[in-house]
Amino acid sequence: MKYNFDFKIQYEEVDETRHLRLYNLEEYLLNVAGQAADMLGFGTFDLLPHNLTWILAHLSVEMQYLPIHGEEIRIETWIEENAHMLSRRDYRIYLTKAHDHELGYIGKATSTWALLDLTSRSIANAFDMPMFDGVVDGEKLEFERAPRLLPIKEPTGERLHMVSYSDLDYNGHCNSCKYLQAMLNAKRLTIGNRTVRLDINYQKEAKEGDAMRTLYLETADQVQYQQVDAEGKTNCTASIRLL
Repeated sequence: MKYNFDFKIQYEEVDETRHLRLYNLEEYLLNVAGQAADMLGFGTFDLLPHNLTWILAHLSVEMQYLPIHGEEIRIETWIEENAHMLSRRDYRIYLTKAHDHELGYIGKATSTWALLDLTSRSIANAFDMPMFDGVVDGEKLEFERAPRLLPIKEPTGERLHMVSYSDLDYNGHCNSCKYLQAMLNAKRLTIGNRTVRLDINYQKEAKEGDAMRTLYLETADQVQYQQVDAEGKTNCTASIRLL
């Protein structure tokens, strides 16, 4: 079962090149996931009575073109599988209204989600609940396997970010998109007309007041990131590279 959602790129979502920021693109993808889940009957408000909520574990995105202010996109989404306590949701992104760019397919993404027990703060095995019956589409999205992201031993640089009120989501921890925003604030690539690939892994939640350091390692056409807390434990890792 597939769903389609349309969006117009807003002024506040683009950078100085007028192209959509990667963390704003992630916001669209998470928005789509939430809307589709609501329509299928296992959205946030459906899960809360069961003391459950969704958390994002992994996201991979590959964009041939990042749209600019005023252009319009369509995001198609479906569930590939619910298995092994994880849900895999896929996306295709299309340009439906443009200024000068060719219309049509511009990118794809795949995401891995888990259900969090709000009391134990641990992953719950709940896909046998009736609300998940018949929701898997089953189409497999072709996607190159995400690279293994190792700890950064000799970073090119780093930047400190204090997790604050504006970073929090309804789960009481740092919103998924805010990790990526902090990474891009530390170091970003100039994408231009190149295809860009983002891979991001969420490993440990950050909460209000946490001091989160973004370490980055810059190489040719790629930046690798590792975010660590005050004790040196990893919150999140990511890679952005040009193809």
